[in-house]
Amino acid sequence: MTWLFVRLKLSLVRGGLRGEVGKQVGFAFSLGAALLAAVAGFTLLSLIRFAPPDVALDLVSAAFATFAVGWIVVPLMAFGLDETLDPARLALFPLTTRQLATGMLAASATGPWPIASLAALSGGVVALAHGPGGVLLGVPAVVLQFAFCLTASRLVTTALSGVLRTRRGRDLLAVAAVFGVLLFQLPNLLINRGLSGDPTRILASAGDVLRWTPPGLAAHAIADGGLIGVAELIVVAMAVVVLGWLWIAALRHALVRPDASSQGGGSVRRSGRVPLGRFLPGGMLGAVVAKELKYAAREPRGRMNWIVALFVSAVVIFSLRGPDGWAGPRFVVGPVCLAAVVIGLQAANSFGIDGRSLWMNAVAFSTPRDLRTDLAGRHLAMAVIGVPLLTLVALAAALVAGDAAWAVVAAPVAWGVLGVAMGVGALTSVTVPYTYPDRLNAFSGAAPGQGGQAFIASFAAMLATGALALPVVLPVLLGLTSWAAVVAVPYGVVVAWAGRRLAAGIGFARLPELLTAVSRPT
Repeated sequence: MTWLFVRLKLSLVRGGLRGEVGKQVGFAFSLGAALLAAVAGFTLLSLIRFAPPDVALDLVSAAFATFAVGWIVVPLMAFGLDETLDPARLALFPLTTRQLATGMLAASATGPWPIASLAALSGGVVALAHGPGGVLLGVPAVVLQFAFCLTASRLVTTALSGVLRTRRGRDLLAVAAVFGVLLFQLPNLLINRGLSGDPTRILASAGDVLRWTPPGLAAHAIADGGLIGVAELIVVAMAVVVLGWLWIAALRHALVRPDASSQGGGSVRRSGRVPLGRFLPGGMLGAVVAKELKYAAREPRGRMNWIVALFVSAVVIFSLRGPDGWAGPRFVVGPVCLAAVVIGLQAANSFGIDGRSLWMNAVAFSTPRDLRTDLAGRHLAMAVIGVPLLTLVALAAALVAGDAAWAVVAAPVAWGVLGVAMGVGALTSVTVPYTYPDRLNAFSGAAPGQGGQAFIASFAAMLATGALALPVVLPVLLGLTSWAAVVAVPYGVVVAWAGRRLAAGIGFARLPELLTAVSRPT
């Protein structure tokens, strides 16, 4: 049965790549990235051997713990992209819970990234093993550490699978994950704010905390060797067994409870908000703006993009504020422009969020001008939210820098960068479109099998935005801040207009392909 699940996982991968050049390129890119990560991880962990023994032990313990946290967090972000993560998809199969558990565990270990993780973890043996005894214990220690990562990951995803299918659960996960990312930046922020400390002492304190955790015990088993190492491996194995038992219990519960995402769907809530229609332009343009603003308020992925922009800006602002950080207007313009790029990446796949309903727009489009109007409405809705948000970010960065007047320069430059990002996004939306699945958490951006394509589209949009934004960013770096503030907004408006015009001509000619690309089954 285990081998059947492995073949099923491989068949899903092969089927997803069949006949799709974009998916094949994305998979090849993912395969190359996994190989690079495996080599880099193994090499970095192996180089720890040249550090003092106590420092090496603490570093490997921290690395093993980081792998465990990554295995728990990343599948939560990919929930909905990987069909093997959701136990509800297997509920109708005539299998026992234990058969499902062993099969899903084997499926988790199948693929380039699990193999890359195992290869990187093997570097811990080179870093800590001393003599044949250390190697003999190091191999099972790495295997148990890998098994701990798998079982912990499966336990968390299975326990939260019902919540992750609901919009409220995806929103909660989005906010929690952003706070988690910010927590990882906390040591860097504290150091940049002048709170100095001995790195060796901080590492030793972290090692003491991780000493009695399964990752720490696995690392100590490699270093200690002998009977002590065997005892530590037994404790790690017991932890894996306990996690496996908890996972089977959570799996049994997940297979019999009702789907929370389909409950309570018959209620309609009406709020007393002031209608937006009276403030919007008429015709198709106003209708598109109203629709996009509703998406921004109700769609978890839409809200997540705005939250990420704020948190990224906050992290960059405080990271650059250290004793040796940037000074002057550059300190304010840099984080605000970065926020504008993050916000503008939403435009890189403008039609993906419509999905199958895009056919109604396609029927209504009679000329490229209609498609251009649709794109203009989407960009206007983004500007309605993005311009005030970037203004607040610019003011906050200027206040932290100590001169509120710099916000007068930073805000227009960021508005111009946002216009550039929207113009580039209009072109990528019609040339590299992809599907948004119906059930995803707030972090996932493509249907199963299209993750690589989505990454390539976003990465290309980011590079093109950076290149086209140089005429307004370089003057700030060269000290011509006033000139940049005057030219940035008109330049951004022109680039956005040009991008829409080119995208309308390209997109109207390939509307059937565009509709097919954003309507793939998920």
